[in-house]
Amino acid sequence: METKQIILEGKTALGVEFGSTRIKAVLIDEKGTPLASGSYEWENQYVDGIWTYDLDRVWKGLQECYQDLLSDVKKQYDAEITTIGSIGFSAMMHGYLAFDKDDNLLVPFRTWRNTITEEAAAKLTKEFNYNIPQRWSIAHLYQAILNKEEHVKDVAFFTTLAGYVHYKLTGRKVLGVGDASGMFPIDIKTGNYDQGMINQFNSLISGEGFSWKLEGILPKVLSAGEEAGVLTQEGAALLDVSGKLKAGIPLCPPEGDAGTGMTATNSVGVRTGNVSAGTSVFAMIVLEKELSKVYPEIDLVTTPDGALVGMVHCNNCTSDLNAWVNIFDEFAESMGIKADKNKLFSVLYNKALEGDADCGGLISYNYFSGEPVTGFDEGAPLFVRKAEDKFNLANFMRTHLYSSLAALKAGLDLMFKEEDVKVDKMFGHGGLFKTKGVGQRIAAAAMNTSVSVMETAGEGGAWGIALLADYMKKREASENLQDFLNNKIFAGQTGSSMEPDPKDVEGFEKFMKRYMAGLSIEHAAVDALK
Repeated sequence: METKQIILEGKTALGVEFGSTRIKAVLIDEKGTPLASGSYEWENQYVDGIWTYDLDRVWKGLQECYQDLLSDVKKQYDAEITTIGSIGFSAMMHGYLAFDKDDNLLVPFRTWRNTITEEAAAKLTKEFNYNIPQRWSIAHLYQAILNKEEHVKDVAFFTTLAGYVHYKLTGRKVLGVGDASGMFPIDIKTGNYDQGMINQFNSLISGEGFSWKLEGILPKVLSAGEEAGVLTQEGAALLDVSGKLKAGIPLCPPEGDAGTGMTATNSVGVRTGNVSAGTSVFAMIVLEKELSKVYPEIDLVTTPDGALVGMVHCNNCTSDLNAWVNIFDEFAESMGIKADKNKLFSVLYNKALEGDADCGGLISYNYFSGEPVTGFDEGAPLFVRKAEDKFNLANFMRTHLYSSLAALKAGLDLMFKEEDVKVDKMFGHGGLFKTKGVGQRIAAAAMNTSVSVMETAGEGGAWGIALLADYMKKREASENLQDFLNNKIFAGQTGSSMEPDPKDVEGFEKFMKRYMAGLSIEHAAVDALK
């Protein structure tokens, strides 16, 4: 009854995140505890050489996800939602959604997954002396200019997916600073777009004769805790097709999936970080100071409250590992044994811990697709050994676990070894960490730092944006985001922590020497198999 009353009175916060394969909604109570959830499965489409999502599907997905949440609330608590304390939206970062003055979409949504902006990204990186990855919104805009695309002259506003959804529900063209940092570089001192770089960009395109200036078409930057508008009547009708949800609910700044991941793992403070390891893998570390130079392997983004973050993003992580586990599953079936998939993962992962710390000389490359961090546009999964190497099951599995984090380690080592970046604790989340103690131990060895896994990490970005909505509603005057998370959400929770084993660290370093030296073998495989 107590929970039902909390829901009926709107003493809740709602977070919705648009992920690459699923839209997820999470409703939380005043302590941040998840009460109910809803979801909607979706996939991107490859249309005319562009990875995209149809905007009609965005709204269908949001509405069905929200209705799924309402069903869960009805089933669990026999309650109907008419109001909510606060709401937040987040989504995949980057990409390009451009609109004219009448809010018409000018070209299909270009997602982060597209690699069609190489020329623009390289030129802007050189111009700004700041790493501009291909995924970033400004790279998409500049590439469209370089391509002489007809639509560019009509751009009145461009934004990310989270910014677009937020705008349609509130009428406000705003963006959380974390999401904004994947559109255009942020000046950490001002918490806004870097004005010097905006001026450089305007000069760069001054001969094109556009009626707009860059600062006029970017969404306004807001920091965590600031109010970002309220749900309008039209917005309430768009979100809840049943018509029961009332307008006037406050919304927090829309954020990107990097920021919600940091929030959900309590790693928004300086010298904290998190690693998300699934189909792809990325790690983010909150930096104490700016890096001394530009590294193409390191993206600079921010936390939801504007602190500088060094991010290494790799395209490949567990796909090759999973493919090998499937081979063992197929073998078991051929022997007349029906293996439980979870047990199979557990047995094979734990077997890896019996292997040599350096994998006995074996190497593998898990490149299902290209891997920019190590210089690959295309990939080909590859396992390599010499005849005299110690080829056994333990070393074989350990090699594939090391390989899943090797490209990430190559990028992170630039921060740790070249820039002397310090991190006190990393939080792990994602599929690699599901088998207790294994992925965690390998990650601790790769990064030579303590790695913690929290019970709540599985709640993901929808929970993270719900927490940010809650923070906006409830924060005290001088309470920063880290204090709010430490004291009110994660109080007393440190997760299960694992320190790096010195032998594992030394073994991983030996493996990396072979791995980096053997990249020419992977290049040869890619070329030969074209």
